[in-house]
Amino acid sequence: MAKKQFQAESKRLLEMMINSIYTQREIFLRELISNASDAIDKIYYKALTDDNLVFNREDYYIKITPDKENRTLTISDTGIGMTEEELENNLGIIAKSGSLAFKKENEAKDGHNIIGQFGVGFYSAFMVADVVTVISKPFGSDQAFKWESEGADGYTIVPFDKATPGTDIILKIKENTEEDQYDEFLEEYRLRAIIKKYSDFIRYPIKMDVSGQRPKEGTENEFEEYKEEQTINSMVPIWRKNKNELTAEDYENFYHEKRYGFDKPLKHIHISADGAVVYNAILFIPENIPFDYYTKEYEKGLELYSNGVLIMDKCGDLLPDYFGFVKGMVDSEDLSLNISRELLQHDRQLTLIARNIKNKIKGQLQSMLKDERAQYEKFYNSFGRQLKFGVYNDYGMHKEDLQDLLMFYSSKEKKLVTLDEYVSRMPEDQKYIYYASGESIERIEKLPQTELVADKGYEILYLTDDIDEFALKTILNYKEKEFKSVSSGDLGIEPDEKDQETDESSNKELFEAMQGILGGKVKSVKASKRLKSHPVCLSAEGDLSIEMEKILKAMPSGQDVQADKVLEINVNHEVFQSLKAAHENDKEKLSLYTNLLYNQALLIEGLPVQDPVEFTNDICKIMV
Repeated sequence: MAKKQFQAESKRLLEMMINSIYTQREIFLRELISNASDAIDKIYYKALTDDNLVFNREDYYIKITPDKENRTLTISDTGIGMTEEELENNLGIIAKSGSLAFKKENEAKDGHNIIGQFGVGFYSAFMVADVVTVISKPFGSDQAFKWESEGADGYTIVPFDKATPGTDIILKIKENTEEDQYDEFLEEYRLRAIIKKYSDFIRYPIKMDVSGQRPKEGTENEFEEYKEEQTINSMVPIWRKNKNELTAEDYENFYHEKRYGFDKPLKHIHISADGAVVYNAILFIPENIPFDYYTKEYEKGLELYSNGVLIMDKCGDLLPDYFGFVKGMVDSEDLSLNISRELLQHDRQLTLIARNIKNKIKGQLQSMLKDERAQYEKFYNSFGRQLKFGVYNDYGMHKEDLQDLLMFYSSKEKKLVTLDEYVSRMPEDQKYIYYASGESIERIEKLPQTELVADKGYEILYLTDDIDEFALKTILNYKEKEFKSVSSGDLGIEPDEKDQETDESSNKELFEAMQGILGGKVKSVKASKRLKSHPVCLSAEGDLSIEMEKILKAMPSGQDVQADKVLEINVNHEVFQSLKAAHENDKEKLSLYTNLLYNQALLIEGLPVQDPVEFTNDICKIMV
């Protein structure tokens, strides 16, 4: 029989398939199984509309049969089958989808939607097969037909014998090459893995004869090989079950079965949405941070299913970056798919799902913070940095979503507190939300700059993470209270103005001399309003703090930035008398003292001393 030619569109797609436009060739099996499931769905639909037809679920299944000797892989179904005309239309003309046309003509019932596009997904078989044979007998007919093609050159259709309705797709698997090993698609273990990965939740049994070993009868140490038909897929996904039927253990088992993590999830969120977009989702908030979370290799995203068929391993568009730690899956019937489920169009449905998921995650975290504080703090210790980065990233676009989830260590409470908790405790006369930055709580507690604020009885937030101050600078203010570093020039705490003016005016020449000695290392030298027991400290003027300078300089880009530093002197400290005496009697000693105090201030801030040798020599000078 003469070959029939594919239409131009089909031929182009077929050539693309043969050259593999798919990122993973294994998905051919997903496509063919989905088509087989669609074919059974059509029988089910007929039973819903035809009182003379009884749909006995046990009669319907999909069978996978590898044959290494003949190098074939057969995918069989007991579905509706195809007539000669349907074989011609569905397999000869691309996008003339039997399932798509069926879906348009009929409203599916009882959740059995027809999602496959037979003509598109079918061609993926040519990524792994030299010859594809389709033997199909339509439901209610006595005549079967065989469709066969070796690729883009065309196909044949001839009458054939088949005992029962349904379709057999027989793939003649390609020979191995140096680049590709096609043998894997004839191996039981590999086929099982592909089915479990992509088609585990197909609603009909996917059967396969599986090899095993058992003791040989009448012997003690001899074993024999045997074959046993097994159902490979689990069929009913957990997310389609009623929440009331499920236990915490069920969700935890699902978390581990899907290899979302080796830890125990802190919380799960089960969503069954039936509004503008219909979807189910199960989301998990992990307990521990993955070891590679802050590396380029880590890929955020949720598994995305369409009617139980996995179409994307990691759909990053479903999660904002700041909730990138969330694991789980989404299954929707409403997503627009192209090139047969391989690529997902960025459509309105996806955007709606993503927005809803974001709100559900935020709501769950707020609920944990309010009702399960210990659990939330455990989560925050793992992923708080990510929330703070989310505040800072994208020019603060998401700060309103995240600021109430942030926590910082409190000088008064000696534990993590929220911004809301801080503000609720502020005295009436307190103008700002005060914070101090440093490498650790222990170091911050010893900072001289905290003395005045602490002496006033004001609470201080301790920022120990390198992103903390950047996040607060992005928020700007919380509940109309501005953030203020204890190292900033103006603390908003009124000193005794008379004493301050006296200190500045009477010591003006001394401070100018000290500034001259430091030669541009500081913007100015002045009497300190904040120091009580310490002789000296550094403060900063402007938006860039000293801590931010340290962080930016430590980055790989090594930004050359400088905070506007001010050297503050405690005029009530005994060291100040030595400074005054040196200024009046010994300019060389004034230079020595000034450099010592400046380097001392650098060390307190955790900044490097520019010339350690000179610094140690200066210390030796005052010892002799």
